[in-house]
Amino acid sequence: MADTQEYDIVILGAGSGGYAAALRAGQLGLKVALVEGDKVGGTCLHRGCIPTKALLHAADVADEARDGASIGVKTSFEGIDMEALNSYKDGVVARMYKGLTGLVASRNVETVEGWGRLTGPNTVQVGDRVLTGKNIILATGSYSKSIPGLAIEGRVITSEQALRMTEVPESVVVLGGGVIGSEFASAWKSMGADVTIIEGLPNLLPNEDAAVSKALERAFRKRKINFKTKTMFDRVEQNDNGVKVYTQDGKSYDASYLLVAIGRGPATSNLGYEEQGIPMDRGFITTNERLHTGVANIYAVGDIVPGLQLAHRGFLQGIFVAEEIAGLSPKAIDENLIPRVTFTNPEVSSVGLNQSAAEEKYGKENVEVTEFNLAGNGKSQMLGTAGFVKLVREKDGPIVGFHAIGARMGEQVGEGQLMVAWEAFPEDFDDLIHAHPTQNEAVGEAVLALAGKPLHTHN
Repeated sequence: MADTQEYDIVILGAGSGGYAAALRAGQLGLKVALVEGDKVGGTCLHRGCIPTKALLHAADVADEARDGASIGVKTSFEGIDMEALNSYKDGVVARMYKGLTGLVASRNVETVEGWGRLTGPNTVQVGDRVLTGKNIILATGSYSKSIPGLAIEGRVITSEQALRMTEVPESVVVLGGGVIGSEFASAWKSMGADVTIIEGLPNLLPNEDAAVSKALERAFRKRKINFKTKTMFDRVEQNDNGVKVYTQDGKSYDASYLLVAIGRGPATSNLGYEEQGIPMDRGFITTNERLHTGVANIYAVGDIVPGLQLAHRGFLQGIFVAEEIAGLSPKAIDENLIPRVTFTNPEVSSVGLNQSAAEEKYGKENVEVTEFNLAGNGKSQMLGTAGFVKLVREKDGPIVGFHAIGARMGEQVGEGQLMVAWEAFPEDFDDLIHAHPTQNEAVGEAVLALAGKPLHTHN
């Protein structure tokens, strides 16, 4: 007979959304079971954000070594020791994992190892155990998608295989010019690979503001990262030595590998969701704004809920649902306020509405935009970076969008989020000063320009 145990919350999946819900619920004194068949931390920690950004940091160091002589530092780039790089990357992941498991245990959260399945409106089965929860949170995450008929095997890989490579590929075709594809293209180019991106839409990073996408494309051209936009994939042939990628315009590209980076799909199949009547749309779980599924006391968070597939979104949703279950009535999450960062060289960050979305919402004549070019920023000159900070506001109204491209711009998105979330007017910054010389100053200059009093730009 199955062993049955009762909890206030049973969480299916221990990625960013699941473990955040567990931590907050434990903090609030609830009895929690956190079910995970792999490792606490999920894709982000083990196969996504953290190891990828470790590779991208190594790529930045490679670029700096290559460019050292230009600023009088005698360095040279001699190549990548992949064994040492993987050791560094895995070490970062291992330290984060150790800290996270300790934190989960300290909140009196019971981690249940094994693959769970929803078996009733309040039950999850894990092996021989049946966990009964007054509330259930579905947080099963996502997987790397492929095109129907395109098998991930041999030299056709996704980000997961890319993170386990023991060599820097000589050449790669990257299918998809979104965040994942652009980040890997940037890292591999820095490490010495020849890279070509194939993207079906008109721009790289198609979800970003058009000006940012164009600036990234200029930077990639300068770095000799090849890309073909408005180009559709047709098929791939491979042998022991490489791949031949064919596109629908009749062209072909030879490379050592094909990286398939066309996005991530929701991991929801064969988990008992449909059988319990959980509402689904193309594999995603549809919820109301309180992240409730409409079935019993079952909630869903993270990549399985339609929207931005970002670890920090899942994290925020996990905290929200824990507080909702605890009766704290948290404020509903505004997805428009979730910051986005792409860790390419140069970095891209944004929050809120881009120019075209703002014009669609308010009307073209009711939108004002300003850009501060990093050419006028001292720190950017030192870093040798090009780019800009762009602000979008409703005419005579608040700032509704922040968009930036350039070195270390990922670190500036926090202030961008505050501007947009607090519906700031440029005048709200009159008493604030940005430290000199910093990249952050570029944000202050953009605000001054938006207020009609630019200091370091021409009127």
